[in-house]
Amino acid sequence: MSKLKGKVAIITGASRGIGKAIALTCARLKINLSLAARQEGPLKEAAEEIKKKYKIKVLAVPCDVRRLEDLENLVNLTRHKFGAIDILINNAGVSSQYPFEKQPLEDFERLAQTNYLGYVRLIRLVINEMIERKSGSIINIVSGSTLCDPLPRNFLVYSSLKVGLRAFSKGLFWEMRDHGIKITSILPGVTATDLTGKLQGVTLDTSRLMTTEAIEKAVEFALTVPANVCPLEIAIINQKTPWISPVIPFIQKHPEK
Repeated sequence: MSKLKGKVAIITGASRGIGKAIALTCARLKINLSLAARQEGPLKEAAEEIKKKYKIKVLAVPCDVRRLEDLENLVNLTRHKFGAIDILINNAGVSSQYPFEKQPLEDFERLAQTNYLGYVRLIRLVINEMIERKSGSIINIVSGSTLCDPLPRNFLVYSSLKVGLRAFSKGLFWEMRDHGIKITSILPGVTATDLTGKLQGVTLDTSRLMTTEAIEKAVEFALTVPANVCPLEIAIINQKTPWISPVIPFIQKHPEK
């Protein structure tokens, strides 16, 4: 029997792709779920599918992580239904591929609010109850692009925000470890999801894309290691991805939002 049975996890960006895959893994471990995503229809479909398959409790909460009031609503509804929040998995994210001089100015705020502030604010909303209980796990899905120096072309704003998130997560680990709270960053390479499917030319050589399987296993590892162990960072990169030849072409037609 899973030692995680009956625990409660919030997962953002959970209606499809990496987030849904992580949700299915957590459900297999008998973790009750509070799933968040912007689009209510796909979110409810995912929640019903997971609930039916694994016989766990699942709450679906439409949520735009850019909006503080949405994050507060997500946390409040989760507490009301389950009583406690044991695990937070920050996964929601948006991408933007442009040469910097051509990137729309409105992209900057959207990227910052989703890929950085959304993570930090949600952590802030759940962290004090974890401190009180002296237990909790927080997993941030960061990006394998943070391993590149210099950062990948056409991803400067996106990747620099992920660098900031990675640094924040490391610092938070040192602040929270004495409270019994684990902080883990997962750094995945380019993964075959709905998002990458919209990128021009990215899937011409599918051997250079990862599936979500390795990310799911990384999450499971982070949640099941001994109590006195915290995987601080887990980088997951496809062996067939050469650094000198990008998976995503430099000249990129921006996918529709």
